[in-house]
Amino acid sequence: MEKEILISQFNTLSSRLLDEQNNDGFWIGRLSSSALSTAVSIVALKLNNHPDDASCIRKGYDWLCENRNADGGFGDTPQSESNVSTSLLCYAAIFYCQREQEGSLTLQAIGSFLETRNISFTTQDITSSILKFYGNDYTFSVPILSMLTLCGVLPPETFNHIPRLPFELSLLPVSWYRFFNFQVVSYAIPALIGVGIYIFKQRQRKFSIAGWYREKCIAPAIKKLTALLPESGGFLEAIPLTAFVAMCLIASGEANNAVVKEGMLFLQHQQREDGSWPIDTDLSTWVTTLSVKALGVKLKSVLPPDNIQQLKAHLLSIQYKTIHPFNEAKPGGWGWTNFSGSVPDADDTPGAILALLAMYNGQPDETTAIVNGCQWLVDLQNSDGGFPTFCKGWGRLPFDSSCADLTGHALAALLTTLDTLSDQLPASLYRKFYGSAIKAAAYLHRQQADDGHWLPLWFGNQQTDDKKNPVYGTAKVAVYLEDCISLSSLDADLKKRLAGMVTSAKNYLLLQQNPDGSWGGKKETPGTVEETALAIGALATTHPENCLRGFDWLLSENRTDTLHSSPIGLYFAALWYDEKMYPLVYTLEALRRFLYH
Repeated sequence: MEKEILISQFNTLSSRLLDEQNNDGFWIGRLSSSALSTAVSIVALKLNNHPDDASCIRKGYDWLCENRNADGGFGDTPQSESNVSTSLLCYAAIFYCQREQEGSLTLQAIGSFLETRNISFTTQDITSSILKFYGNDYTFSVPILSMLTLCGVLPPETFNHIPRLPFELSLLPVSWYRFFNFQVVSYAIPALIGVGIYIFKQRQRKFSIAGWYREKCIAPAIKKLTALLPESGGFLEAIPLTAFVAMCLIASGEANNAVVKEGMLFLQHQQREDGSWPIDTDLSTWVTTLSVKALGVKLKSVLPPDNIQQLKAHLLSIQYKTIHPFNEAKPGGWGWTNFSGSVPDADDTPGAILALLAMYNGQPDETTAIVNGCQWLVDLQNSDGGFPTFCKGWGRLPFDSSCADLTGHALAALLTTLDTLSDQLPASLYRKFYGSAIKAAAYLHRQQADDGHWLPLWFGNQQTDDKKNPVYGTAKVAVYLEDCISLSSLDADLKKRLAGMVTSAKNYLLLQQNPDGSWGGKKETPGTVEETALAIGALATTHPENCLRGFDWLLSENRTDTLHSSPIGLYFAALWYDEKMYPLVYTLEALRRFLYH
């Protein structure tokens, strides 16, 4: 393949990236539509019973019926394979929102799919079947059973068999949550309160001291829930969470609560023209920092100075500067979007730090933001040296578990900050950041498998046998570490250790390339634009022949004119999503790394 062709593709995709910017100079992206979000949203809206919502409900209902998979079930996205959770919720929504049994054929089709998973609505013990399917994880089973009962699919006595959710625990200090073996973290509080109160009110029970106490806890729990409500009305900007909480409060006699009123407005605002809902408002911070990273050394030749200043001002404006009211996170971090329901996390924070460093020109506000971001990261670091997503903890939940890709990202942010700001940092702060980086590097060394791969936490592949995505995790960490190795101030011993990990990672990626030149989640998994581009980016400086085979696959059949996104992302509760910007930014970064390093 001629170099000129790749240069032309880089220029074309750079122009397309600029076209995707909004009027404020940053990127919003577009998350895939979600059958699960659409199902719970139309149920919440119908239960709220406002006449103005009738058309919204009908459009959502029609979208669901039109996007059922060939096997009768529903996946998280229109491109996803059917799963039990989404299919059950879609069954409930269609049953509840249909007119004069018009959905009977669709319900039969969903039922046939569920029977292949040993769940049948014709059996007497469907509640036990659903609980058995999910085991001890109540994240899905309890809200699903609640919605099935609320929608009239299951009889009211079902509530006597649904596990209780201890909503009263929400009244404890946040710092106590991790001491409970039950899955209670600050991110689950809205569902814990909303669904927990609904189940409590519906269960048949005799008088007891415990029941009397729980009754007394309802009002303060709802007061706490109301205090957690973000300005946007959407908890975590998540459509399913907000809809579940709203519907349960309405069914509990709390329809006039601000959480319901604001939640309904949030759901109305989030519905798309085709009638569907995404899982979340957007990932604007994430796709913006990915875009800056994709351009890399070409940033200032592609983006005009005014645009760079806009981007910088935007990132500085959305850094959290006070304790976050939702999870009591310390100041200094960045969340995944600029909307108020977002909370700071350890992937968007290093992304913002690295983006600011790429645009850095020495202004005090930039320096302060970068240093505060690094402080936030270091304070979040787990005792094993790895970085969790949201909160330091014991690794029992995805929220507090260390993971390789986030740790690699944090390591790159810390070491790049030390390289750029070394003469501006007090010695004590320099040692603190460097010590954190050393622990992170040791964690990555321990976590790297014998064959060289790392696994990501929030990304997967639906085509692999275990749904994991070692190509994504390995490519991401390898690029982070290679960027660290290129820093002029990096200690020789640390550089050698990182280089050894990168070599092993690249050897793994080479073995995963498919005969057609593409990469999927791992070897012999169908290739996607995202994984192929990420693997090329990791191999760009050392393995040109493999990269060119990958580019041949990417450019075949005008593939870069379409750049179809694939469901590789995993949202809260392991919901699959795809993002329109991923194929564009990853392909652009692969071209830039190959052509310009």
